[in-house]
Amino acid sequence: MRSLSLLLLVALASLGESEEGSKHHGQVKQESLIRSKRRWVLSTVELQEEMDVKYPYNITRLHNIKVVGKDHRFSIMVESGENGLFSIDEKTGDLFVHRRIDREKKPFYRIMFDVVDKADNTNIDKELFLDVEILDINDNAPKFNNLVKKANVKENIKSGDYLPISMEITDEDQEDTINSTVVVSVAKQTPAVPRIRIKNVIGKTYQLTFEGCFDYDKAKQYLVVILASDKGKPALSSSTTITLNVIDTNSHQPKFKKTQYQAEAMEMTLSKEILRVAVDDKDTPGTPGWKAEYYFISGNDDGMYNITTDPKTNEGIIGIAKAKNFDITSLVKLQIGVKNPETMSLCKDGKLITDSSQLPPPDSVNIAVRMNDTNDAPVFEKYTDSVHQKEESEPGQSLYTPKVHDVDSSNIRFELVEDPANWVTVDKKTGKITTIEKMDRESPFVDENNIYRIVVAAIDDGAPPATSTFTLKVHLRDINDNIPTLVNKKVLLCRNLADKVTVPVKDADAEPYSGPFMFSLANEYTEWELESTYGEQVVLVSGEKIPYGNYSVPLVIQDKQNHAAKETLGVEVCDCDESGVCSEHKPPSIVLGGAAIGLIIAGLLVFLLLLAIVVCNRGWEFTYVDNEKGHQTLVKYNEEGGGSDCKTEPLILTPGGLRSVTDGIKMTYIQVLVNTFGCSLQLKP
Repeated sequence: MRSLSLLLLVALASLGESEEGSKHHGQVKQESLIRSKRRWVLSTVELQEEMDVKYPYNITRLHNIKVVGKDHRFSIMVESGENGLFSIDEKTGDLFVHRRIDREKKPFYRIMFDVVDKADNTNIDKELFLDVEILDINDNAPKFNNLVKKANVKENIKSGDYLPISMEITDEDQEDTINSTVVVSVAKQTPAVPRIRIKNVIGKTYQLTFEGCFDYDKAKQYLVVILASDKGKPALSSSTTITLNVIDTNSHQPKFKKTQYQAEAMEMTLSKEILRVAVDDKDTPGTPGWKAEYYFISGNDDGMYNITTDPKTNEGIIGIAKAKNFDITSLVKLQIGVKNPETMSLCKDGKLITDSSQLPPPDSVNIAVRMNDTNDAPVFEKYTDSVHQKEESEPGQSLYTPKVHDVDSSNIRFELVEDPANWVTVDKKTGKITTIEKMDRESPFVDENNIYRIVVAAIDDGAPPATSTFTLKVHLRDINDNIPTLVNKKVLLCRNLADKVTVPVKDADAEPYSGPFMFSLANEYTEWELESTYGEQVVLVSGEKIPYGNYSVPLVIQDKQNHAAKETLGVEVCDCDESGVCSEHKPPSIVLGGAAIGLIIAGLLVFLLLLAIVVCNRGWEFTYVDNEKGHQTLVKYNEEGGGSDCKTEPLILTPGGLRSVTDGIKMTYIQVLVNTFGCSLQLKP
């Protein structure tokens, strides 16, 4: 077939003629053609990476039987687009590589060949593809990835546990070959004990482990060199150094600095601190393995004492948490122990010991506490008691005699501490409480539960004297000693709004000496009546069209025990405005006719004329006032003539009679006189 006329052969002979080819025989492997449909495909040509040869380097030569007798040329194109790496001689068909190839960057190339007739620039035959596979050499050492080079390791970690160091180790050479097969080991460690190993966890992940135990007192830091080598020829390797910091844990028991302690305290006294005890601990200060926890072993069964730890000094602080009475000075023996909050472990002979039976026991110490006896206060048999008493009982009633004893003294005196109403007295020797006044249940000193409180103190003769107090609660029983009363003595009845008023009634007594009450009118009235005669409030109803004014209505009010009281209720009757305020009542108005008004004015003028004559005859003077100037006030002139000298304040006539006014005030009634006589009246004494 014409389409199959192109035949490309691999020219091994031509390579054999080349000095470079014979020198590097085996670095390039050539294979025969393989027919694939209408193309001839040369099977893979293998080319070793990183060849140390002179470039460009001839890989192979291509032949085509259809080019015989034709002027032709060869051309190539690399599918990856990496131009300049390969080239071909247009005439001979020799294929060249121009530089070193790194397989780790690209392990495979595909090259397309064409042969073209130069006369008409047409393809003589179909394309040919050549695959170039890059052969691996061991040119990459193993690498450490995701590596943390420093880590902390607790001293009490168990043998065989993984250390907190893991890493990923890879080799970029061809997988599943000796060039990428890695062997990882601990090349060196300082110090050498415990022995640290590295273990493959999964895939390419490795983690450190160890055998034995760490001892913080012997070594606080480890340097571990990790070596990773491949199996290529020659083998390549990498190394890294890991730093492990040992964290101190509890490997030492705390020890008391003294073998015994003494302390002293007063009885019946609370105290935060009566003694401090100290310990030594070789573990690192501030760590849970160093902090001390103190506890009582014996001598504190009643919980009188407590013990805490000073967080700064690590000392134990012994205090008194519960007051206790000692009849005499006593010596209390305590035993306390100490431990750390962290569980103890110990590295011994290369093994970690955690069994408490194989560890040193906790330390303990004895403490002698001298409890000094003091003057104890008198002790009441009861510190609070109650009695019941009827109110308003006659004075001299014996209410209560408290019982008291004192182990340190037989001489006790009593004093009254609290008696706000001054109703009682206390016998200084016996403590007997007796009334000196009547006790009123309604007194403000009695609480809402009808209880009156009395406080008495018992004082011994110790040095210094000690005191105890006793409280007596007197429950007062009520009697009917109060009468019912009206809450309001005066009320307002707005006749235009309502015909009745309501007034509450109160009684200071309690049930059954108070309400509901019975009501009645003390006298018979036609203007008033009661709406109801029983209840907690009086409802007074007025008669129809009762006149305006103030009324006093006597009432009789009885409690449940028929204890009656007379009360007078003042009622003001009026009309009210919208706000409920009583309105004033104006007197009836009188309308006068014109004739009546004229007679009144004429009579007034006659009266004023007569008054002027009388005044002048009695030594008073008239003073002329010029009307033309329009003055409407009284003006004084000191002119000769007329009557005798006399001066007084002007008089004016008002509806209430004559009265004097000061200078300069305009008065309408005086104007009548001025207009009539053309003069002003001034009165002089």
